[in-house]
Amino acid sequence: MDQIVHGAPVDLSFRSLSRLTDAWTETPCSSLRPLKKNSERKYLSCSLRLSNNSITDLCDLHQTVCHFLAEPSHLAWLDLSFNKLSHIEQVLCELPGLRVLYLHGNSIYTLSEVDRLGVLPHLHSITLHGNPIEAYKTYRNRVISALPRLKTMDFGGVTQQERVLAKLWHQSNTRCRNSRKRLH
Repeated sequence: MDQIVHGAPVDLSFRSLSRLTDAWTETPCSSLRPLKKNSERKYLSCSLRLSNNSITDLCDLHQTVCHFLAEPSHLAWLDLSFNKLSHIEQVLCELPGLRVLYLHGNSIYTLSEVDRLGVLPHLHSITLHGNPIEAYKTYRNRVISALPRLKTMDFGGVTQQERVLAKLWHQSNTRCRNSRKRLH
C-alpha cells in the first residue's frame, strides 16, 4: 500500500480526450517521480489526472480507473478540471477512497448535485469554482453544508465560522422547505 499511496499521479491531462475511453490508448505523462507498474502493467498510484481535455461525461469512469490503477479502490485524488462536464455524476459517489476532487473550470450548473457527494466518507478537498454554480448566492454555504468534512474548497480553507454559517443556512433552508410542504 505504501507504494500506491506515494506513487506519482497517472497524468492524462492535455490529451484532447472527448471520452474517457479515448484515454485507454494513451501513455501517461512522466513526471519527476517515475510511474511504477505492477506485474499486470497497472500503475501503482492513487491519483488520476484527466484535466484540460474535452470530456463531457463520466460514464466510463469506473472502467478507466480500473484500466490504469493497480488498486482502483484506493483512488484518492481525481482531477477532472477544465473539461466540459455539465453534471456531478453519480459514478463519482462510487469512489469511496476519494479525498480530493477537482471539478473547477467545467460547466456544472445544478448546485443541488453537490449533495450527492456527501456519501464520500473521506472527501476533504473539492474545487468547483469556474462553473456556473459559482454564481449562486448560496454556493459556498450549500457546498460546505452538503460536504461537512471539507477542509478546503476552491483551494481555500474552510473555517469554523463558515461551518457554523453553513449549518444555520441548512437548518433555515430545511425549515422553509418543510413549512412550504405543509402549506400545499
